[in-house]
Amino acid sequence: MIVHLNDKIEMTDERNEVLAANEAFYRAFEKKDMEAMSAIWSQGIGTLCIHPGRNALRGWKEIRTSWEFIFKNTNYIEIETEIITADVRNDIGYIVLVEKVLQVSAGRRIQAESMATNIFEFLGGKWYLIHHHGSPMMR
Repeated sequence: MIVHLNDKIEMTDERNEVLAANEAFYRAFEKKDMEAMSAIWSQGIGTLCIHPGRNALRGWKEIRTSWEFIFKNTNYIEIETEIITADVRNDIGYIVLVEKVLQVSAGRRIQAESMATNIFEFLGGKWYLIHHHGSPMMR
């Protein structure tokens, strides 16, 4: 995974922790690691995930099922991220970024770009992903 970070982002401990949680999310995604993915997501019923071009999924049960489907039907995935901005306000941190995805599925090689927002909440001493929204970029 390649991560490009906008040099203008001022780094704080909280921001670094949110960026590390974000990196853990994409590492779990690339490795198709359900255990690691489960560890980064909040298990709350208010948690939301919107995959590019899909409907909103609410709650960890629906979100987990979607990742299981993606992992099962993907032979290989590589993700490069370009962070546009990252900020932390109290117990909420967010990152807006571009996802450049290379996916091999059913023998087909697919490349796509999405604009994504990842929102994290500080719960019990750890940053958890509570919202992921990816929108396809049309070029």
